[in-house]
Parts: sequence; structure tokens; C-alpha cells
Amino acid sequence: MSHIAKRIAGISLGAAVLCGLSMQADAQLLTHKDLSVEVATQIAMTAVDTCKANGYNVSAHVLGREGQVVVAMRNPAAGFATFENSMKKAYTARTTRAPSGKFADAVKGNPNAAQFFLTNFVAAQGALPIMVGNDTIGAIGISGAPGGDKDEVCAKAGIDKVAAQLR
Repeated sequence: MSHIAKRIAGISLGAAVLCGLSMQADAQLLTHKDLSVEVATQIAMTAVDTCKANGYNVSAHVLGREGQVVVAMRNPAAGFATFENSMKKAYTARTTRAPSGKFADAVKGNPNAAQFFLTNFVAAQGALPIMVGNDTIGAIGISGAPGGDKDEVCAKAGIDKVAAQLR
């Protein structure tokens, strides 16, 4: 390779590297909505109050985008295991981006489903994902009503309360 060819190759390589760095510098940061403590509290309180009005003492967990607990509460009259169960239901709904009852149906009769070997999964109805459009930004889990279908009604009431803010 001649001296001039090497030089052109070096300049071309340098230009390509600079162009790559320039493209990285122009990269956009991701933006998304997250649940505030205030909105999560409204969701949880509405769900607990809805269940209470129907005669059910429950626990509620609202999880954020990354599965972290944003709000957790337990009616003092609710069974103590409902607190852990509401968190696991919410975690299942957040992770699967679907109602926890859908997961329960999917693994029914399969006690060796891989998800059961993951921490915080539970096959029980009573949790819903919290969505902004197609983006799952969290989940609410309820436990303590006599049936997951009733827990889910309360969870939906909590989400419905803040529906206008979830846009």
C-alpha cells in the first residue's frame, strides 16, 4: 500500500470514528411517565375504600415501572398474609403486563411453570397493570376479598379514579 493510500485510509477511518461519535452524541434520552406517590396513593386508597364499601378488608400494593413498591397499605382488619399477597399479585401483573388472573389461567395445572421459580410471582387473580397507552407504568394488587374477582374489581376502581391522569 502506498503512502498516499495509507493516508487516505487513515483519514477515512478517522472520519468514520468521528461520525460514529457524533451519532452517539445526538442520541436521544428515553422519556416516559412514572407514577407519582400522590397518584399511586389515590389508586390504592380508592381500591381499599371500594373493597371496604363492599364489606371486604384488604391490603393494596401499587408498584412502579420497575416493580418497586410506591405505596403499600393494609386495612388493620385484613388478614396479615394479604399484605404479602397483594404485593406478589401486583408484581405478577407488572412483570407480565397483564392481569394476574391471566397468568393464573396460563399456568393452571402446571406447578412446574418456570415463573414459579422466580421471586414474587403468584398465580392468583386480583391485580391489574397500570397503563399509559401501551406503556405499562406500574400495577396494583389487592388481596383480602373473598375471591380474586372481587379484588380485581377494587383494583380497577383505583385505576379508574385516576384514568384522566394516565394519558
